[in-house]
Amino acid sequence: MKFNKIFLLLFITPLLSFTAHKYYLSLTQINYKSEAKSIQIIINVFMDDIEVALNSDYTIDLQLTTKKELKNNDVYFEKYLKEKLDFKVNGMHKNFNYIGKEYDGDLVYFYLEIENINQVHTIYIINNMLTKHFPNQKNLVKSKVGKKHKSVLLTKDENSEKLTYQ
Repeated sequence: MKFNKIFLLLFITPLLSFTAHKYYLSLTQINYKSEAKSIQIIINVFMDDIEVALNSDYTIDLQLTTKKELKNNDVYFEKYLKEKLDFKVNGMHKNFNYIGKEYDGDLVYFYLEIENINQVHTIYIINNMLTKHFPNQKNLVKSKVGKKHKSVLLTKDENSEKLTYQ
């Protein structure tokens, strides 16, 4: 009997020491719409991660998807995105318009647009989303311009990439 207890302790204790490891990943989808002459951008991030970042950076309490959610949270989302993202199209810096956000389960989707783009040869992106608060954050960028698809995985240390479509 004593042997069984020791065996259980030796076997179960290591199993209990393992905890679920959370991964930190965002997805940025960039799609050039020639008929609209615009670059449409959809970014999805985990709700709890963006909430931690904004609550810390702006000393607020977002409480997303609750009755206490800040009514003016789009102001903070737009400010954060403008601080953490930068785009150059064909070598020229371009500002994006914040269209809005949408919640889906544990994700927040942000919708952005860069207008007045006649053609796209290159897109240079800097993405520092969530890397200040989560050093293991990975920001996957997938793009489509015409029939050309490009993808890149950005990190805290390698936070930018030039995507070429010629």
